[in-house]
Amino acid sequence: MTAYFSVVAGLFGLLIGSFLNVVAYRVPLGRSVVSPPSACPECGHPIRWQDNIPVVSWLLLRGRCRECNTRISPRYPTVEAATGALFVGTFLVIGPTWVVAAYLLFAATTMVLVLTDLDHQRIPNRILYPATVGAVALLTIGAAADGNLAAVPRALAGGGIYFGLLLLIALLARGGFGMGDVKLAFLLGTFLAFPSWATLWSGIFLAFLIGGLVSLLLLITGRKGRKDAIAFGPPLIFGAWVALVWGRRLVDWYLG
Repeated sequence: MTAYFSVVAGLFGLLIGSFLNVVAYRVPLGRSVVSPPSACPECGHPIRWQDNIPVVSWLLLRGRCRECNTRISPRYPTVEAATGALFVGTFLVIGPTWVVAAYLLFAATTMVLVLTDLDHQRIPNRILYPATVGAVALLTIGAAADGNLAAVPRALAGGGIYFGLLLLIALLARGGFGMGDVKLAFLLGTFLAFPSWATLWSGIFLAFLIGGLVSLLLLITGRKGRKDAIAFGPPLIFGAWVALVWGRRLVDWYLG
């Protein structure tokens, strides 16, 4: 059964990944994600359904538009495949519980926010607000169905702690963090604290560790200057996922 549901999660993730490509491109530009239908950015020809099958269509078309032969960025199948893999990993980590639906929405949200932050150094409220409300609602419903409703107050407290920590740093650092990162911290903290406090603390520690290393690397290589803004959303998100998988074991190893 685990293998069956893993395959289902992976296929579902591929479809969601295709939609996330649209969301990441259109939302920061203030455009609708449903209208008009997807089209080639070069010739404007609408993409046929058979050319819109995640990963497969890109491979069959050899990465080019059927109509004008313009090259299609490999980012599209990469995001689709990565989302599929993330959905499989999420199911394997969380397990066949009711809260897995909330964590799949969390996975899709974090994936698209990584893309928008890297592209525009923005975490759009149009994505973050409804995703946070929906994910927390699903988490609460799933926890009730699993008989684990007592974990929800800890989760919300974890979200508040992470939010408050980044807000304090943002105020003291005067621009060291964007408010998008601060608001993202509530979502991350909620889903980190739901399993345990140890997962939350390790997620916060890993986020700052990864963010510091990435910033240092960018400065050393000259890709960023000391006054340049650096997207901190991806380290926050990557740290959260590492903590969800290995956080409690890292804390046990450190304490032991």
